[in-house]
Order: sequence, then C-alpha cells, then structure tokens
Amino acid sequence: MQYLYTCLLYLFQPLVWLRLLWRSRKAPDYRKRWLERYGFCRGKVKPHGILVHSVSVGETIAAIPLIRQLQQHYPDLPITVTTMTPTGSQQVKKVLADSVSHVYLPYDLPCALRRFLTILQPKIVIIMETELWPNLICALNKRHIPLVIANARLSQRSSNRYAKLGRAINKLMSNIPHIAAQNALDGERFIQLGLPKSHLTVTGSIKFDIVLSEELKQKIMHLKTTWQHNRPVWIAASTHQGEDDIILMAHKQLTKSYPNLLLILVPRHPERFITVEKRIAEYGFNYQLRSDHAIPSLTTSVVLGNTMGELLLLYGLADIAFVGGSLVDRGGHNPLEPALHHLPVIMGPSYFNFNVICQQLIAANGLLITQHTKESLAQSVNELLKNNQLKKTMGNNAYQVLQQNQGALARLVKVIDNQLSDKQSRDTQ
Repeated sequence: MQYLYTCLLYLFQPLVWLRLLWRSRKAPDYRKRWLERYGFCRGKVKPHGILVHSVSVGETIAAIPLIRQLQQHYPDLPITVTTMTPTGSQQVKKVLADSVSHVYLPYDLPCALRRFLTILQPKIVIIMETELWPNLICALNKRHIPLVIANARLSQRSSNRYAKLGRAINKLMSNIPHIAAQNALDGERFIQLGLPKSHLTVTGSIKFDIVLSEELKQKIMHLKTTWQHNRPVWIAASTHQGEDDIILMAHKQLTKSYPNLLLILVPRHPERFITVEKRIAEYGFNYQLRSDHAIPSLTTSVVLGNTMGELLLLYGLADIAFVGGSLVDRGGHNPLEPALHHLPVIMGPSYFNFNVICQQLIAANGLLITQHTKESLAQSVNELLKNNQLKKTMGNNAYQVLQQNQGALARLVKVIDNQLSDKQSRDTQ
C-alpha cells in the first residue's frame, strides 16, 4: 500500500506544480521557495535540535505558546518550524522572527525527506494536530527519531476514512512513538486505528492555554478608545466562501434596528480579501480596510480585516463574535480565541473540528449555535445586542470554560521531555 502511495505521489508531482501556480494567481508566495518543498534547505536551518511542524496559520498560532515553552525548557537546542502554506510561513516570521529557523516541510517523497532529515538531523519531531504522512513517519522510525503528534484530534468522520485503509493504517499507527491527544474520545479513536495504548497520552488541548500579552492588551485599549464611539461591534472571523453573503445579508438586516452597528469581517484566507471586498461594495456598505489603519467613521458599517496575524487584536474590539467555517461544511475554527476576550460566541452547525470544546461551551451557555441562514444568524446576534446582561453572562461563561481547562501545555512539554530522555538513554547504551 505504501509503495503504491509513493508511486502515485511521484506521478502527481506535475499536478502539484500546476496547483501551486494556480494558487499563486491570488497568493504570489505559492510561486516561491519550491526547492524547500523538496528538502533543499542547507544553510537555512540549524541541525541537532527540535523540529515543530504546523501545516498552516491556525496550527501555527496554536504552536506558538508551545514553541516559546520549548525555547525556555531547552535553551541549548535550536528550533526549526516548518509549515506547508505561505500564510503559516508569514505567521512564523512575524511572531517568532529569528528566534527559530523556518522552511517549508518537504512533500512526503522519500528522496526529499532523506535530503531534509540528513541536513536537519532533529533530536525530536513534533507535528501539530493530525498530519499523518506515511513516508515521513517511516523515515523517522528508521532513523530512530522520536515523533510526537501534539494537540492531536481525530473527528469521527476522519476516523471512518482512515479505517477504510485497514491494515495499512494499523501499521502506520504502530510506527508512531507517541500521540498527545486533546481528549479521551480522540485518543480512543487513535487506539481503534491501531495505536498502542502505551503510545497515547491525553493532555487536553493547548488551545486553552492561550494568553493575551500586555502589549496586545495595550493596543486593544488604544484602538477601543479611538474606534468605537460607544457603538456596538460584532466580528465575523475566519470566514469561508459561502459564508460572507450570509453574514453581509444578516448585517444589512441588523442595521435596520441598529443603524450604528459595526461589522468586522475577517476572511480566513488572504487570497479571498479582494473578492470579499467586492461583495461588501456590491451590498452598498460604507466600508474601510484594516490595512489602511484608519479610524472608522460613524458612517462606516463594515471593516474588512485584510491583514494577517491580527485576529486576536480584532476580537478584542468586538462585543459579539461569530466564528466562521461553521455555516459551511468546514468544521469550524477556534472558538476559544473570542472566549479569551470574554465574548459571547456564535457558530453555525458545522463545528466538528472543535466538537468537544464547542460542547463544553454550549453546556456552559457560552456558545450559541445558529443555522446557515441570514435570518437565523441575524436573530442570534440581535438576541445578544438587545440583552446586555445575557451578552455579559455568556462572555464570562465562555471565559470560565477556557480557564478551567488550562494546563495542557505543561502536560505536553512533559511528554516531549520524556521522549527526548528516552532517546538520550537509548543513544548512550
């Protein structure tokens, strides 16, 4: 099975190049640094350290507190952070700068991985969430390099797809030294696919360990003073194609009752910024671009969040948060980021990527689930706009869920420490 997978991967490379070129029409960075995707990274990384892989921007944001902990815990070990997307790359460079090395992770091709691992020679590899690359796992296993799948989650839908691979997925799971799962249910799904129980630790989700820096708090306070003019603000964040129209139509409906209502609309992917701006204009809204860093006037109805790495800042300016990827079948995005700001959270019915977290928020009355219609979304926002006490209570409830579940980061660092210690013991025998 793995031999067939590898052959197909080599055969599909011309299609991979065409896809990169196609995506580069809207995101030119996809046209750059192709050699890194094939393991050519000599001079760009420091060997004999820790490799952390976070596929895109969401995983990178989750990985940053872990990386900072690792820098404190292992000050003598260099850290390399890999991503697969330009947005993830931009996040690494913006937040971590020169404190880490950064390249793209090579494609799952034996020749590229061999080249990459020979240059990097990591002491341990940490993969965020659930990126299961068969050839990478096999290559690490052959070189006796510990691997930890960190903050791992596995939805029932993904588990069912993996299960169709039969013995192939069982063998793959048996080659993974350790998985640190977000919850017991996810952990049980990994075991059902063939992961040995001794290779599993339920650490909880490190997304709960998110914090606001003093610098960010000060910036939020400054912008709140200059932006809001005592007007209500709601944010629709990490939106996907198919959601923006619902949101804009709901906002149009809401402004009939709340003429001074401001919407901050933040698309998930930067290549959609221009498209969403056109839709805002077509709906006739007076709007501004966040990239202009202008103060919204009293007649501004929509601010388009067309910058990268500012989502936590923009959440801090809002009174109510809608989290995208949930009105369409994408599984939703992280509801804990608005919860950090004591915001009541609204999501659509598709939240399988954060199912356990969302269920906790729902049970605590910190999250409203709306349907995928403009009427339902407008009704949910209106319910909170007209009832300040409900808005405050839900926001505090969401924050309490966040606080009560912290500690996963420390448990994850302990798992990593154990894996490194075991490797050191084996190497000295």
